Amino acid sequence: MRYITITTWELTDGVDFDLTMEKVEAKRLPALKELGAERVQLIRTSDRTVAAISEWPDKASRDTAAAMIENVRAQVRSEDHTKMTGEMMGKVVAEV
Repeated sequence: MRYITITTWELTDGVDFDLTMEKVEAKRLPALKELGAERVQLIRTSDRTVAAISEWPDKASRDTAAAMIENVRAQVRSEDHTKMTGEMMGKVVAEV
C-alpha cells in the first residue's frame, strides 16, 4: 500500500521564495525521486512556507531511503536557507 510523507518548511526571512523554490525543484525533488519516491509535490502555504508531499510505493521503500532523505534535508536546511517545521507520514488507507 502506498505511503505518504508530508513535511512543512519555512524559508529564512529575507530569502527570495521563487529562487529558493527553483533550486529545490531542480535539485531536491529529483533526489527524492532517485531514492524511490513516485511523486513529489510542493505546495505554497504562505509567503514563507511550503508543504512537501512525497508519495512512495510502500512504507518499506520509504524506510529504505530514510537515511538518504535525512542527507537531502540537511542540504536543504544549509544550502537553501529553510528549516523543517513539521513531519507527518502514513499509509494511504482510502482514496477516490
